[in-house]
Amino acid sequence: MNTDRLRAINALTALVRAQDLGMDARKPLSAMQIKSITARRDRDEPLGTGIARGEAVCLAKQINGLDGDQKANQINLTELTSEHTPSLLAMHGVGAVTAAIIMTVWSHPERIRSEAAFAMIAGTCPIPASSGNTVRHRLNRVVTVD
Repeated sequence: MNTDRLRAINALTALVRAQDLGMDARKPLSAMQIKSITARRDRDEPLGTGIARGEAVCLAKQINGLDGDQKANQINLTELTSEHTPSLLAMHGVGAVTAAIIMTVWSHPERIRSEAAFAMIAGTCPIPASSGNTVRHRLNRVVTVD
C-alpha cells in the first residue's frame, strides 16, 4: 500500500507541476493540498486542463483511500501484536511492525539452527559487495521470513 501511495503522490506532483491547476507544487504536496484537490469540481475550461484536473482528483482520492487503509492496517497490527507480545511493544524503539516481524521470525526454536541463520534473520550477515580489485562486504538488511 505504501508503494502504491508513493507512486500516486509522485504522479500527482508531476501532474500539478506540468499543468497549471492553480496550485503551487514547488515543494512536496501537503495533506491539505491533496484534500483540496479531492474537493475540486468540474469547470468550464480547455479540454487538456479539464482532463488533467480530473486525473488529479482521481489520484488525490486514491491517495486519501490508501491513507485510510494504512491507518486501519496499523491499528489492526498494533492490536494483534499487543495481544501476543505486549513486552515487545513496551521496549523503546519497537513498534507494531517490528514486533510483528520478530513474532513471525521467532515463531519456533528450531527456526534458528545456527549463528549464520540468526545473522540472516537479524540482517547482519555479510554479503559480497566487491567491484573490480576492491574486495568488500556489506550487511544484508533483507529480512527473510520463510
